[in-house]
Amino acid sequence: MSEMKNCEVVVVGGSHTDLQIFTVDRDLFDAPSYSVQEMLLTVGGDSLNESTIITRLGHSVRLVSCIGDDRIAGVVLDHCKENGIDTSYVKLDPTKTTSINVGLIFKDAERVFINNRAGSIWTLCPDDINLDALAGGKILSFASIFNNPLLDGRFMVKLFKRAKEENMLICADIVSAKNGETLEDIREGLSYIDYLFPNIEEARKLTGKEDVREIAQILLDCGVKNVVIKIGKDGCYIRNKDGEMTVGVYKHCKPIESTGAGDNFASGFIAGLLEGKSLHDCAVMANCAASIAVEHIGAVAGLKERSDLDERVRRYVEEGMQ
Repeated sequence: MSEMKNCEVVVVGGSHTDLQIFTVDRDLFDAPSYSVQEMLLTVGGDSLNESTIITRLGHSVRLVSCIGDDRIAGVVLDHCKENGIDTSYVKLDPTKTTSINVGLIFKDAERVFINNRAGSIWTLCPDDINLDALAGGKILSFASIFNNPLLDGRFMVKLFKRAKEENMLICADIVSAKNGETLEDIREGLSYIDYLFPNIEEARKLTGKEDVREIAQILLDCGVKNVVIKIGKDGCYIRNKDGEMTVGVYKHCKPIESTGAGDNFASGFIAGLLEGKSLHDCAVMANCAASIAVEHIGAVAGLKERSDLDERVRRYVEEGMQ
């Protein structure tokens, strides 16, 4: 555990490692033996990914998570120390197993993750999250709704109420439900969120709608203040009570695989918020951060320092990619 300090962003969620296996064909399991180009063990988990990128963008972060007291936990903690992430509220639980996600990366840059139901992704629970960690923070990032199934809608409400008592902005990402959870299960929690970052497929599953405008309106009706939907090659669509906009992608991106793209997007957006950027400029930073991520294997392998993002944003603006 590191010494407690004031932090701009408090990130709550799962932390683990990813075993990235690339590249594979979709008939992988039809073969008795299969060779791949590379296998890499990297840090992973939505909250750890966001914490890493936000710190590299020059902002202070407190990570709130729980991992096992095992060798993989050592990888996570060493990474946090190397990147200046405050781990005062990372709980070590000897009864838990730190998760290893196995990522199968296909030739089209898409991937499938295999995870362990006995691992810390599934066992992270409300008792593992000390709400005192929110004290002094400016932004709470709930790194992914549904990613840790035990951090359910009731926990979200408790967490978000405390964040509002601390006068924090609340940001949240979302993944596909693991246990059949629905919009109704998180509706009250959504009403506290200032910025929600679903991708279009996740948003369609959650709302049952196809059109991005209809989806955004449903989420606004749930009380989300700003709906920011990632729409793939078209960038992101943003809607709030004042209107809507679409912000385009960085056009020179050469994707290898998509692990962590959403986490880098959220990190870029949050950095923009901390720096007082406009909604449009926050989205530009988010899109550019995601474009760097997908050009590398592993969620945090691409964006190493602030200058990486600044150079990409500069080119984005100069070439009028909006």
